[in-house]
Amino acid sequence: MKIVVLDGYTLNPGDLTWEGLEAFGDVTVYDRSLPEEIADRIRDADIVVANKANLTRQALAEAKQLKYITVMATGYDCVDAAAARDLGIVVSNVPTYGTDTVAQFTLALILELAHQIGRHSQSVQAGEWTSASDWCYTLSPQVELMGKTLGVIGYGRIGQRVGELARAFGMQVITVERPGRAFDVPSVSLEEIFRQSDILTLHCPLTQFTRGIVNARSLALMKPGAFLINASRGPLIVEEDLRRALDEGVIAGAALDVLSMEPMPEGHILREAPNLIITPHIAWSTKEARIRILDSTMRNIRSYLAGEPRHRVI
Repeated sequence: MKIVVLDGYTLNPGDLTWEGLEAFGDVTVYDRSLPEEIADRIRDADIVVANKANLTRQALAEAKQLKYITVMATGYDCVDAAAARDLGIVVSNVPTYGTDTVAQFTLALILELAHQIGRHSQSVQAGEWTSASDWCYTLSPQVELMGKTLGVIGYGRIGQRVGELARAFGMQVITVERPGRAFDVPSVSLEEIFRQSDILTLHCPLTQFTRGIVNARSLALMKPGAFLINASRGPLIVEEDLRRALDEGVIAGAALDVLSMEPMPEGHILREAPNLIITPHIAWSTKEARIRILDSTMRNIRSYLAGEPRHRVI
């Protein structure tokens, strides 16, 4: 049994171990795989473990032994789903590893927008408090969360956990209505969630319906003092429209942990945008969450080999 890990570094930069995989067969771990390297690396593999490495139809078709892919993440858009179905390749994911971790990070982004703690700390380190005329000063409006409305687009496990944390701050939580679905918070139309939210956070999957859900039209519906948070998928936002909205003060600010292209390309339109926080896709990456991903990946493989694949998505 040959198992190939295509891009293991982000999950395990050295503080975890791959030893558990070795119980299943011969394991080869690559920290990273360039697109042009993937087909050759999986050519003789029986099982492929991937995170963001792009498994195209051509690469899958050349991997004659390949019968199973387990993705070390919830999203599995790195796999050509139609090709996997056509070729009879089973695909699993890891659906629940990051609920608390991502929800916690989302609140961190909200609090950073509300208080700009990092900016104020840098100011003090630069000596600006020493030379200040008064005993305190602010570089940005300080925003209290109590009584504010948090809109959650994508009210699944993570969205619900974010809502729970937000209510602890005294926020009112709303989500988008879905026919036949009851929620424990008020649900409104898509247009209304943009209108009503003081803070809007995205936790929905990337689909043909959600791609570009944040665009010039929807941003224009938001309050001038509103914040936008995205710790889900970059292409949910039309980035050119967000840049324009930030430049023109249509909304007060945004915090993004994801972009449509990662890593961030040189000269990206959002680089140096005003009132914008960007972090390098780290909401998922606590050690606790990474341990859960690795453990779940090993259980996925064990279940597949037993003839009962778990967390099957294709």
